[in-house]
Amino acid sequence: MGKYLIAITGASGSVYGLRTISALVSGGHEVHAIVSAWGDRVISEETGRPFASWIEELGLSRDRVYDPSDMAAPPASGSFALDGMAIVPCSMSSAGSIASGIAGSLIHRSALACLKEGRPLILVPRETPLSLPDLRNLTSLAEAGAAILPASPAFYQKPRGIGDLVDFIAGKILSRLGLEQRLFDAWGSQAEDGVSGRQS
Repeated sequence: MGKYLIAITGASGSVYGLRTISALVSGGHEVHAIVSAWGDRVISEETGRPFASWIEELGLSRDRVYDPSDMAAPPASGSFALDGMAIVPCSMSSAGSIASGIAGSLIHRSALACLKEGRPLILVPRETPLSLPDLRNLTSLAEAGAAILPASPAFYQKPRGIGDLVDFIAGKILSRLGLEQRLFDAWGSQAEDGVSGRQS
């Protein structure tokens, strides 16, 4: 099983981050989390509940949830070995900071540590339309080794509701982390909730 860090920043689409955490935990993986102050605000606005009320339901260990202002927390160090990190959703402010090498929060510092150590880093922007500065920042991040995975759900899996659209993005994140996903049908395969181990 792997060890993953999921960060949620202040962009709309917090459910994508919550669902990714849930799927990883259900798959038996060790999951760590950081939620920015604005990320927590968006979670409250979009779900009616703050992140703290989701921790137990998601199956997270409270000692693996870090204060975004705590720059001494374990994920700030490159010695904190991870199998991957995803910022989902990733605000354009966070993308800009990371692209500029500015560690203004634990989320930014953790992402920069992943880049310098050559570990998988996935950014899930939801902003639309994208400005030229946004596009340039995302390009810089892709050139630095990050994977840019826009929150753009598909419809070929015939979604029956919002949950299916959320599962599509969460499943794409899992796949990009090298995990077999069972959150949505891939061209006729039977989907099951959760994830299994790494693909061979």
